[in-house]
Amino acid sequence: MAPSLLVRVLREPARAAALAPAGWDLLVRQARRANLIARLHDALAEADVQAPPPAQAHLAAARQIADAQRQRMRWELACIAEALAGVTPHCVVLKGGAYLALDLPLARSRLYGDLDILVPRAALADVESALLIHGWIVEGLSAYDEQYYRRWMHELPPMRHRSRETALDVHHTLLPLTSRTALDTPALFEDLRPLAAWPGLSTLAPADLLLHSATHLFHEGEFAHGLRDLFDLDALVRHFGGEAAYWDRVVERAGRLGLRRSLHYALRHSARALGTPVPPEVQRELQRAAPPWPLPALLDACYARALQPQHPNCETPGAPPARLALYLRSHWLRMPLPLLARHLARKAWRRFSGAERREQEAAQRQQA
Repeated sequence: MAPSLLVRVLREPARAAALAPAGWDLLVRQARRANLIARLHDALAEADVQAPPPAQAHLAAARQIADAQRQRMRWELACIAEALAGVTPHCVVLKGGAYLALDLPLARSRLYGDLDILVPRAALADVESALLIHGWIVEGLSAYDEQYYRRWMHELPPMRHRSRETALDVHHTLLPLTSRTALDTPALFEDLRPLAAWPGLSTLAPADLLLHSATHLFHEGEFAHGLRDLFDLDALVRHFGGEAAYWDRVVERAGRLGLRRSLHYALRHSARALGTPVPPEVQRELQRAAPPWPLPALLDACYARALQPQHPNCETPGAPPARLALYLRSHWLRMPLPLLARHLARKAWRRFSGAERREQEAAQRQQA
């Protein structure tokens, strides 16, 4: 499948110099849909490619938004550190917040939505209480949805700060408790990197950053930010991949955590789509974790269609059924079939009957 205009330009920014006005218009629209417009700005600037004034206005605005969001996220990290001081010895900043805290190159052009943290499950009640005291609240959910999060999921129900409107996801592991993937959660806390700028906070080690990125993307069922996450994964490899023993550590940790198959998918599709430099011996080793034929071929076809900018121009033949198949796969991975069937049936009935909407409205009135 041919790559989108956005992917072609991000891989070779000099291509943009030959674009006609209509091409620039399409490029900016694809970048905005993929949440990669600030990254496009930086790639063009680094290649010294001048966008025409209409496109440049959008790109410059995205650059300003990215700068403002990075500043806001630094402040939020300080607020989290203050709220959880002395509550738990381990509060791990995940995903975009971790990239920013470590000052990785990819963080500069990333647009941020929420903040994700990981804490030990044993500390979850104390962490939630401390966050509530400091202004974070659980958003209005139905009683069933709240129970669903607390009983089966890998995180608390989504939280939001009362005054700053900051979204916060508090994880106690990386995958649902009912997941088919047997993740060794305690091992996640074995190799952390303390953050001197935010005492009490830490990040995962470089190998585990890659593994979390891979696990997050290839257990997902929705791909609005899938291409952005794939570029994040590619950037992690390019930043750390030249370090001595990095790949040995990545493969070792994938086995230790039980994430070899997720890593296989991630590196396979990142290399296919973005040319991510993965050593051949690593690819061969991880190929052993692949499922039997014909599943790999089916997943290749589905991911090639799902990991595209969510723009009508990129809607290739078979894209809707491919996204549906991956959505169903994500639920299949999330919980056993009897539990999944019961959950989906109950959700459908509650939505059809209006019970879910009424409970959400009642919860929101209590918080108001």
